[in-house]
Amino acid sequence: MQAIILAAGMGKRLKELTSEATKCMVKVNGVAMIDRMMGALDKLGLSRIVVVVGYEGQKLMDYIDALGISTPVEYVNNTVYDKTNNIYSLYLAKDYLVQEDTLLLESDLVFEEAVLQKLIRNPYPSLVLVDKFESWMDGTVVTLDEHDNIQSFVAKREFDFNRIDEYYKTVNIYKFSKEFSQLYYVPFLEIYCKALGTNEYYEQVLKVITFLEDPHIKAVKLTGEKWYEIDDVQDLDIAETIFLEGEDKLKRFQKRYGGYWRYPKMLDFCYLVNPYFPNKKLIAEMKANFETLLTQYPSGMQVNSLVAAKNFGLKQDQIIVGNGAAELIKSLMEGITGKVGVLHPSFEEYANRKNKDELVAFVPDNVDYTYTADDLMEFYDNKDIETLLIINPDNPSGNYIKKADVLRICQWAKVRKIRLVVDESFVDFVDVEEDRSLLEQELLNENPHLFVVKSISKSYGVPGLRLGIIASGDKEKIAAMKKDVAIWNINSFAEFYMQIYEKYKSAYTAALQTFYSTRADFIDKLGEISFLRVIPSQANYVLCEVKSPYTSRRLTSMLLEDNILIKDLSEKTGFEGEQYVRIAVRNEADNQDLITALKAMELQ
Repeated sequence: MQAIILAAGMGKRLKELTSEATKCMVKVNGVAMIDRMMGALDKLGLSRIVVVVGYEGQKLMDYIDALGISTPVEYVNNTVYDKTNNIYSLYLAKDYLVQEDTLLLESDLVFEEAVLQKLIRNPYPSLVLVDKFESWMDGTVVTLDEHDNIQSFVAKREFDFNRIDEYYKTVNIYKFSKEFSQLYYVPFLEIYCKALGTNEYYEQVLKVITFLEDPHIKAVKLTGEKWYEIDDVQDLDIAETIFLEGEDKLKRFQKRYGGYWRYPKMLDFCYLVNPYFPNKKLIAEMKANFETLLTQYPSGMQVNSLVAAKNFGLKQDQIIVGNGAAELIKSLMEGITGKVGVLHPSFEEYANRKNKDELVAFVPDNVDYTYTADDLMEFYDNKDIETLLIINPDNPSGNYIKKADVLRICQWAKVRKIRLVVDESFVDFVDVEEDRSLLEQELLNENPHLFVVKSISKSYGVPGLRLGIIASGDKEKIAAMKKDVAIWNINSFAEFYMQIYEKYKSAYTAALQTFYSTRADFIDKLGEISFLRVIPSQANYVLCEVKSPYTSRRLTSMLLEDNILIKDLSEKTGFEGEQYVRIAVRNEADNQDLITALKAMELQ
């Protein structure tokens, strides 16, 4: 068996990275793609490796020759690489194709060696390697029957997003038997090039062959093996993240701050959303209005604050809507002077907007990181602060102060002329009392020193919309914040969501009831894991202390290798030297996948 690598292309979309070198010489985590590929092929005991070069061909040949590959390497030169496509590169190598069985690869791939073994070990002589279609994929797509026969090659103009569950992406690695090349592929390749020219893709020949009654080629599916095709700098960034290991991989993911939909196999237990809302009907209504929302401007702040006020039973001049709560937190904190009372460990977006010398921190003196209203009032009673920040329930501890006790803090702060900011982004997940929110018109009017923050993204399960609010009876401050943020600070999708939400309030209530049950079950199962100490929570996440033989960093890194992401808290303010993780509550199936992974780690 031999290998043929198509490496003649220019890789224009990688811009300066390929200005003086070929695409396959671009490095992924410090190792060139061609290094990885040649190294993997060298282990297979092949008769030779044939590389079709073109752009910067001499550089590539010199580079490969310097690698010290034991397998003989031969070259084919595509001198018109800038006027042809990869069908011509393969056409130039057709004499090699008919001589023996062949592994055919494109050079812009990074993959683990198990990917090649998928082809080598499969007894069927001619195979197309495919993977389930995911949103990040581009290029050749096929459909398969129940026997993994290729039913069709899906042209770009025929691609139907409603059918993506049926689609498979070609990995651009193939196994051709000598007989398949002699009897089918090469004859059709020659005819195709003569009839339709050389500015095409070699997959078009396979498409023609699949029209035969017996095309003598099947698909073989990957089952989780890692690979990535690199066409541009975004692809490179994702590939580098996927192919890192251990703590390096963890750090890379943590720096992304989201966007994990780019990694469809990832179970994200790090970011905190409602697993049971929005329901399918609400999503369907959003989809039905997609074109309008995509192509029309949203309303300005005046209208959006009116809509938000309607949803929460407030007056328009009491509330401001933000592009996520984070936008409003920035505006609020930048307008605050004097010392600020904060809690550690807690959500740090507020504290990060101030200098350290402006912060007066309360740290619970117990291993569960719990505290009461009295603890806070006693600590800050003799402190010179102008603002007190409370996250309720707190993040990451899940500690909850009941509404009556928060109102005691509110009166205490009023007497002392302290501004009180209460972030109740997770309060809807509380099941110990029904009346829990401070978002009440009269309550705000009577306490203009009170500011209530709520992230709609989290509790309502729509983080992609980036929605949050701040409400207060301090109408002057609210008006000033409205002037501070952009007039079009939220998009049409977010506005429409707020417009229609009221119709789905009962569904939201039902979703919360389901959540309460799921959380209780999840906490019980986490409690069975020998190396975790689980701290009760009133939020949609659970704080856990990590015990021997694991540390929080090691546990998080190991789970990431199983495509499970949890939050390592070892570097978070307030946890210095301690081993804690935060784990989000997802739906029952996802939660069970995590439990299964944790139990497997108990056996290691």
